[in-house]
Amino acid sequence: MKKRLQGVLMSENKKLDINEIKFIKDVTVGSINPNVILSDNTRQSQMNLLNRCLNDYPKGILIGKDIALGRYTIGEHELTMQRTTYHVGFTRKPAWLDEKGQEK
Repeated sequence: MKKRLQGVLMSENKKLDINEIKFIKDVTVGSINPNVILSDNTRQSQMNLLNRCLNDYPKGILIGKDIALGRYTIGEHELTMQRTTYHVGFTRKPAWLDEKGQEK
């Protein structure tokens, strides 16, 4: 059983304080650029990276998220797009990320 309380992830065995976060990975899901429509495979790979950050060793915790919306009018049609950037905190940089913060 885990609870989130004021920036602290609590579990039965340990308590992770926000001060222990040493590395933050920004994971973006979606796009607000109407010229670059993301394929289902690209969106799925973005979600896979987020899931890996939250489930693989070392497990990250969500410390914040930013949501950007884009509304565009193309002829008579209106297009709304969303991009969500998740900020995932780690106690150390995961070995499966390279120097530029990309997945190996």
